[in-house]
Amino acid sequence: MADRSFLAWPFFEDRHRALAEALEGWASTNLVHVDHSDVDQACRDLVAKLGEGGWLSHSAVDPDNADSKLDVRSLCIIRETLARHDGLADFAFAMQGLGTGALSLFGTAGQKREWLTRTRRGKALSAFALSEPKSGSDVAHLDLAATVDGDSYVLNGEKTWISNGGIADVYTVFARTGEGPGAKGISAFIVPADAPGLSVAERLEVIAPHPLARLSFENCRVPRTAMIGAPGQGFRIAMSVLDVFRPTVAAAALGFARRALDESVSRATSRELFGAPMAELQMVQGHIADMALDIDAAALLVYRAAWLKDSGAARISREAAMAKLFSTDRAQSVIDKAVQIHGGDGVRKGSIVERLYREIRALRIYEGASDVQKIIIARQVIAGN
Repeated sequence: MADRSFLAWPFFEDRHRALAEALEGWASTNLVHVDHSDVDQACRDLVAKLGEGGWLSHSAVDPDNADSKLDVRSLCIIRETLARHDGLADFAFAMQGLGTGALSLFGTAGQKREWLTRTRRGKALSAFALSEPKSGSDVAHLDLAATVDGDSYVLNGEKTWISNGGIADVYTVFARTGEGPGAKGISAFIVPADAPGLSVAERLEVIAPHPLARLSFENCRVPRTAMIGAPGQGFRIAMSVLDVFRPTVAAAALGFARRALDESVSRATSRELFGAPMAELQMVQGHIADMALDIDAAALLVYRAAWLKDSGAARISREAAMAKLFSTDRAQSVIDKAVQIHGGDGVRKGSIVERLYREIRALRIYEGASDVQKIIIARQVIAGN
């Protein structure tokens, strides 16, 4: 059983503890044997199941409540718990939040009603289309163009490494509208998957299977009302969304790390080596101590960032970057130690720690690679001095 003593920390309210308790019970029943053989169908099924369970109500604001806000601590608790039970379940939940994050933060009442009513119930899948072949980390210099044509915008270009690409019902797409150079000339749009001119150019396979795709936009026409926020606000919108969801990536990494520690403790206490339990070996104890230390330090950074945002901070770029950088990097180290403790079984295809080893790597890249997080942190520190 994963350590849950962190829920007593002052970052949380009783409602967060109740959420963690309820989700733990649900996940223990519903995520025991998730079939990953057909990843696309598994994600659709998981979104539907998460919607039926009511968990997706946390992924976006309530379109019927003008005062509704995203609660980042709840998002982090949910992602940490789901990731500990099943990586694909975490992915399914996360994409519902990230894909509609721009609508939650900047959408009109009509846009929210049209899409969030469906995504929060698991009736529609969403995606966040920001990265391009030539601008992954360098978002300010994306190429996909959106030009005005009467009452419409016409989109031409490509997006790539898009999670839920090929199975999403709606995409939040960032395109260059030309109000200014670089970051000043980008806008955000809602693009339904069935919009004429939008197609899946390529499905992408990675070491931990998830639905990913390269998207092609060829004279893809959307109404002007599809714009989220104002013209030229796209970069600000994208960064605001990432401010909210980067700590949740860190929380998912934390969930993976907690599962790796649980599996390692179980292995060390149940397996004998040299006539005694592995847990009596000082080297093994050293590994477990390092793992526990990294996990607690990561949790402090994750929930500090989430608490700050929920407390009203306008931006948490530094804190979010610290949480994502440290948690994902240290989770990689924790899981590597878990593989070492498991020996040959640790690299056996299909074993829990082997799966975690593949799952964790992408988290150090998407939503801002570790190197980019270092740049963000350094610039914030330098600016503060």
